[in-house]
Amino acid sequence: MSKTTNKFSPEVRERAVRLVLDNEGQHGSRWQAVMSISAKIGCAPQTLNEWVKKAEVDSGKRPGVSSEMAEKMKALERENRELRQANEILRKASAYFAMAELDRRSK
Repeated sequence: MSKTTNKFSPEVRERAVRLVLDNEGQHGSRWQAVMSISAKIGCAPQTLNEWVKKAEVDSGKRPGVSSEMAEKMKALERENRELRQANEILRKASAYFAMAELDRRSK
């Protein structure tokens, strides 16, 4: 579960990113474009800048881990954690039943 609320829909995010990338040449710098567009949609400039960076990573224009790959890694880490917990339970159960078998044989 996310610690922050998503105030903006994915469509609004995509449109804002597209506006920044399309209008970057009309402004002096990317940051000026981000400032202008973030004021129009009502989000913090840093937030919009992060959306733009993430879009560039996802499209391959910027190095980094794509959103899809990050989601896969997160799912695999969760599955790995669950399997380790199940393995620990099975190991303890096996040890318990082995001790019970040894106790039964000695009587």
